[in-house]
Amino acid sequence: MKKILFIQPSCYDDDGVVIKKRTLHFVGLAFPIIAALTPDDWEVEVCVELIEKVPYDTDADVVGIGGMGQSTRRGIDLAKEFKRRGKTVIMGGPMVTLAPEFAAPFCDSIVRGSAETVWADVLDDLRRDQLKSEYYRPLESLSTPLPKYEVVLDKRIGDFLPVQAARGCVHSCRFCTIYCMYRNTYFRREIPEIVRDIRHVKSLGFRKFLLLDDNIMSDREFMLDLCRQIRGLDMTWMSQCVIDIGRDPEMLEAVRDSGCTALSFGLESINPASLKDIHKAWARPTEYASLIETISAAGIDVQSEMIVGVDSDTPESLRETIDFVADARIIAPKFYLMTPIPGTDLFDDMQKQGRIVIDDLFAMTSSKPSMTHPNMTTEELGDLYWEIYDRLYTIPKVLRRTIFQKYFFRAPRRYFFYLLVNLFYRYQVRRRIGPIVV
Repeated sequence: MKKILFIQPSCYDDDGVVIKKRTLHFVGLAFPIIAALTPDDWEVEVCVELIEKVPYDTDADVVGIGGMGQSTRRGIDLAKEFKRRGKTVIMGGPMVTLAPEFAAPFCDSIVRGSAETVWADVLDDLRRDQLKSEYYRPLESLSTPLPKYEVVLDKRIGDFLPVQAARGCVHSCRFCTIYCMYRNTYFRREIPEIVRDIRHVKSLGFRKFLLLDDNIMSDREFMLDLCRQIRGLDMTWMSQCVIDIGRDPEMLEAVRDSGCTALSFGLESINPASLKDIHKAWARPTEYASLIETISAAGIDVQSEMIVGVDSDTPESLRETIDFVADARIIAPKFYLMTPIPGTDLFDDMQKQGRIVIDDLFAMTSSKPSMTHPNMTTEELGDLYWEIYDRLYTIPKVLRRTIFQKYFFRAPRRYFFYLLVNLFYRYQVRRRIGPIVV
């Protein structure tokens, strides 16, 4: 029997130290799916570096490394070390898919795109000792076996598991890796398959799941039908969406009644010019406040992600963002510096313009400026980024949007949990650790 060790790498902080946490709340789905696709004559082990030590002395024949965003830098360093130890190393994930030339020199093979389309070929070639340097097959439809969640259940994880609904998005935001990977294609799974996975999550003792879908408003009828099927399962769930759901009372009601308690919205900016810069001019920031209130009043908690450093941003517009977020009482606001991720349209544009100011492209982080800005120096932009966080994560503002907000008595335990989340974010902000994606 051969053995494969899958590693989900962590990230480095600004001092080059590997970031660690006690608990992994957002469990990745890639390795449980790949484990389900791996025949029984392979032994599978999974290491999540964020919460575990990397077993450098593993007896695995093959090491598979895959992660997102900032974790790719750490993944490359792990690949180098395991290669030095004589292991066969395979790398995959969004960054490897979009910029394969940066990872390929450090491993034996790369898997681009959706691994499930080629995984059987990879294993066959490993058996025959004929591993190719690259594997890629376009995704034509989305169907997966029941994820092998067992590979992560013995780890320090939170109280929910992920379930995939779809991949891709119909929008074309120029900074977005999802757009650059799928180019406006939205792949839906069959609803009975999704429900099968939710039922299995429930059978494992969980009462909550994270619905993985880059935008649950991409196909309205599909989501309405899915919500009808989820409603009778007695589960709660979270996902991400465009803010337009606040304009659709039927959809909002269906999502809420099926058990949705929180949605994350990529608001990006309250500046219309900045939204136009990133090809998101269809969003209407003048309506954000009323839509957030509509969604909150419906019983769904609003989380947000916004970008700092779009070309049309100014110090004034960004400081106005602080007031907007505070007044809207967004339950868990996050901010990311505009980052030209290799392989995205934004990266290509910034590289042509000579605006990228960081040498190691995989060392880019969401909290350190990596390109020049027309209205601020990189130092001013970096300082303003942390000013936004500092001013929004004061104790009074944290309390105001958690236990002192008007919907507190609707779900007290949930809002106490948000208080803890906010206090943890505050702790990270004070240590100058920005949001990470691993």
